[in-house]
Amino acid sequence: LAAFHEVPATAAGGRVLRRDELAAVDLGRPAAMHNAATLLRPLPFDRPGEVLDAVEGFFDGGGRGEAYLWSAWPTPDLRPRGWVLEGHPPMLLRPPGGGPVPPVPPGLRVERVTGAGALRDWERVAVDGFPYRELQPYRPGTLLGEGVLADGRLRLWVGYEGDRPVCCGSLFVEAGVACFSLGVTLPEARRRGYWAAMAGVRLVDAPGLPSVGVFSDLSRPSAEAIGFLPVTRFTLWHRPRPATS
Repeated sequence: LAAFHEVPATAAGGRVLRRDELAAVDLGRPAAMHNAATLLRPLPFDRPGEVLDAVEGFFDGGGRGEAYLWSAWPTPDLRPRGWVLEGHPPMLLRPPGGGPVPPVPPGLRVERVTGAGALRDWERVAVDGFPYRELQPYRPGTLLGEGVLADGRLRLWVGYEGDRPVCCGSLFVEAGVACFSLGVTLPEARRRGYWAAMAGVRLVDAPGLPSVGVFSDLSRPSAEAIGFLPVTRFTLWHRPRPATS
């Protein structure tokens, strides 16, 4: 998760911080969950101040847009410090060969993103379909810069109905796992098997690796239906910063 967040930041010339206890990236502008710190160790309940000071000091260094804090462990209540609890999204794991791979349904064409045009299709579906509130209305390049295409660890797909992009998926391969980093379907194209189809495309792309993902509770049943198993819950916070005009 920490390495995944570094990819869009590095591609956009953003700032990256690595310490023993955390990793953080800041694009300096609204970028949805890509302005993020990931704890690499549990946050001490009796003395969290030093780590939180480092996180907040990093994000208060002149950038804008909401900042996120991911923890694989429970955290103290961070609300007195201005953080807002986003929730406790579940992390699931699917071992290699964990079940049948969902097919691509008729009427959907799935393509791997290899150029700028397809990247913008992917980005538009992600921004409008998730949706990312601070990136509305959609503008090209607000979520991912073209530099991400040079990093072979990040793999992106777009699903089309005719020529219209309606769903997208991404996979980040690092540390011996294939991480489902994002899967989105536009509201008007849901309940057609597209989420499962995009999951199947990603499973086929890394068949010998365990697949992991931090899902929402809404997508968790769909993930479990194709062989994912619950492991733990993350704690996710966000902290508002001044909005751009």
